[in-house]
Amino acid sequence: MKASAQDNRAVDMALTALAKDAIAFGTPLPEVTKKQRSQLALLGPLFREWNAKINVISRKDLDQFFVHHVLHSLAIARLLRPEPGARILDVGTGGGFPGLPLAILFPEAHFALCDSIGKKIKVVDAVTETLGLENVQGIWARAEALTGEPAFDFVVSRAVTKMPLFIKWVRPLIADEHCHGLANGILYLKGGDLKEELSPIKEKVTSWDLSDVLAEPFFETKKLIHVAL
Repeated sequence: MKASAQDNRAVDMALTALAKDAIAFGTPLPEVTKKQRSQLALLGPLFREWNAKINVISRKDLDQFFVHHVLHSLAIARLLRPEPGARILDVGTGGGFPGLPLAILFPEAHFALCDSIGKKIKVVDAVTETLGLENVQGIWARAEALTGEPAFDFVVSRAVTKMPLFIKWVRPLIADEHCHGLANGILYLKGGDLKEELSPIKEKVTSWDLSDVLAEPFFETKKLIHVAL
């Protein structure tokens, strides 16, 4: 399978936007290799193929796949700089977002991609094998059923549920020892006015507007949230 010229251009545009965002935020990206660019570009044809068999992502999103799914997932790299060997859990990954793009960008970290729907984990496993990703594990389970042994440094997700409930699910899975520049905890992508949802949370919560640098209309109300646990 080969990525189209359009897929490659979309990846170049996404990485350019991401690099601009990271520099503006004061966290320059690590160098992205030719292999990583190729892996990101292959997500396009792979998900078009799988979506024809299984409705993994919204079909109306396919034309904007690299903005709505790949670049949105990689926006977590505004903050995330995992040390080699870091363990990161993606809860409610669906077909593999944000976990797969992040696993490509950070090959020295281990990513566990969890979803309660078996057919979606089937897609995750197939895409992982096709891309030759050795740092990804698909898990068919509900987040609240996981044991956290061994524990995770970070949990990433895209708007799975209300934040107070999400914290309750994942708190037992977070490692006590902090080994990164960023405190262990949750990195969450969500849109809309979150003031009411976040107000009862006692933990330290920090929120950033993605539209500060990412100019596409899709990011107008999108936020990146970090909850230190």
